Amino acid sequence: MRILLTNDDGIMAEGIYILAKELEKKHEVTIIAPETEKSGQSHAITLSQPLVVKEVKLRDLKSKAYSISGTPADCVRAGLSQIIEDVDMVFSGINRGLNAGMDILYSGTVSAAIEANIHGRPSIAVSAELVGSNCDFETAAKHACRVLERGGEECLSSNILLNINTPYLGNNKSEEIKVCKIGEVVYDYYIMEIGESGEKTVRTNGRQDTKFREGTDRYFLSKGYATVTPLNYDLTNFELIDKVKDWIL
Repeated sequence: MRILLTNDDGIMAEGIYILAKELEKKHEVTIIAPETEKSGQSHAITLSQPLVVKEVKLRDLKSKAYSISGTPADCVRAGLSQIIEDVDMVFSGINRGLNAGMDILYSGTVSAAIEANIHGRPSIAVSAELVGSNCDFETAAKHACRVLERGGEECLSSNILLNINTPYLGNNKSEEIKVCKIGEVVYDYYIMEIGESGEKTVRTNGRQDTKFREGTDRYFLSKGYATVTPLNYDLTNFELIDKVKDWIL
């Protein structure tokens, strides 16, 4: 299988290296990732300036690798258009930190997978929980490849879009994966600070405690399970179409 691999943590990130190493065992991989970290860029694209493409050599990898001076979505758009032909599937990750619940709307990792799906390629986004400074990228990579192998031809024959998240469990590895819906919003705390010159700044300062609804990705991750959520980028509220027609027409 020919795989395009991208991320939002940048081409030198540990997560993309470990996923590439695992995918290389059975597949032909081309890495096209942002030159620098682009976390939280969501689905931003670059329109006002050209993208700089550089071939990069990554240690101990046989895969060709390219950095792009743009966003994760840029990497997929430019990669599919000008760098690599005949891509069977796109992987995005492994992200340093979960992309669960409504955080997927902010995620460059998930948006890169969505961009691939828009271009008619099946795609999988992969994220690993960050605890302190620790991420279990190896377990996340194994789960991602396991999902790919079990999906087999079904993954390739349909324009599938999957979001995989794996918890940090230390030495207590779990092999079980839950297929589930996305969870709720977890709100960030913001604080305002005033500098010596009187300038006001606002920054995030942790997240609010939230009780997770059963059956969601956030719930299962909190219980130590890896999760897989099929996504759809169509944001139409079909339940309201007829009601809005009544207002307008």
